[in-house]
Amino acid sequence: MSSSSRTNWKSLLRWLPGVLISAIALYAVISFVHIQDFQKTFSAASWKFIAIESFILIASTMVRGKAWKTILGNKVTWKQSFFGICEGYFLNNLFPFRAGEIGRSIFVGQASGLGTFHVLSTIIIERAFDIAMAAILVLATLPLVVGLAWVKTVAIIALVVVIAALFLLFLIAQNRAKVSELIKRIGKKRSLIEKYVVPQINKLLDGLSTLTHPGQFLLSFFWIALSWGMWIVLYDVLVWQIIPGAPWWNGAFVGSVLSLGVAIPSAPAAIGVYEASMVAALVIVGGNESAALAFAIMLHVLQFVICAILGIWGLIRDGQSYTSLMSNLHLSQTSNHLNEIETKE
Repeated sequence: MSSSSRTNWKSLLRWLPGVLISAIALYAVISFVHIQDFQKTFSAASWKFIAIESFILIASTMVRGKAWKTILGNKVTWKQSFFGICEGYFLNNLFPFRAGEIGRSIFVGQASGLGTFHVLSTIIIERAFDIAMAAILVLATLPLVVGLAWVKTVAIIALVVVIAALFLLFLIAQNRAKVSELIKRIGKKRSLIEKYVVPQINKLLDGLSTLTHPGQFLLSFFWIALSWGMWIVLYDVLVWQIIPGAPWWNGAFVGSVLSLGVAIPSAPAAIGVYEASMVAALVIVGGNESAALAFAIMLHVLQFVICAILGIWGLIRDGQSYTSLMSNLHLSQTSNHLNEIETKE
């Protein structure tokens, strides 16, 4: 078997687990749906709903661009961060394993001169904020959804743990030099760790260094929280289509469950997992399975279209192309392969 054939098989095998998870999730959701109710709900959707959701999606992405710009230490322009995020979202919808995050780190890293790995480390910080926000919202709304007193106590304890973890991240950023020196001392005991692990950790610390000032840390979290606030409104509008007059925290619960759900490895664009997560959350708050799936598909398609339009616009604006991205990714894979060979030798 040729090397190109082996590479193709490896790529296929890497895709396979995510595709299987997506297929199982989609099958599980569809099996509970009544086709007639689904069609009725889908056909009854108004253009007003689509227009409102489109506006919120675009506005929240603009706010997210401001958040990432702040995490990057304002070393890029708002346009660079905004279109970088749009390009990343678009590529995430085309490729598995969050390839869009690598793509936007390459594009913004090259355009700004900060470098790919520095930018990639700030994306890790952004994702840490997102996970924290999703956990906070799940823990805060779960007692309201379930209605059990003991869950509230557990949620408060867990919320304290999440806040403590964020504070620890801030402390690491404040003491970057000491942490870096400690890692170097540990790395000297093992040559492989010193050669491969230590440089990567140092690059991560470079990104954390943007949060060395308390004001910048809090401002970054503020913009992330604001984007989440807009997403809560987005999901509230959706919930009200299924359960008129539902309390506002239903949207927070649905959005946080969806965010945690799509973190599961799946096919590109989180197909199947997205729908299953949203339907599960909507059913928990009292929605109908068929209506929930219809609106989940509508919102997913709407997000895909908007991400495609803004992402392609960003790629054209930055003079980037599919070919240039694949070339950079290929160089990255080649470098990793050479490192593996050196390690074996």
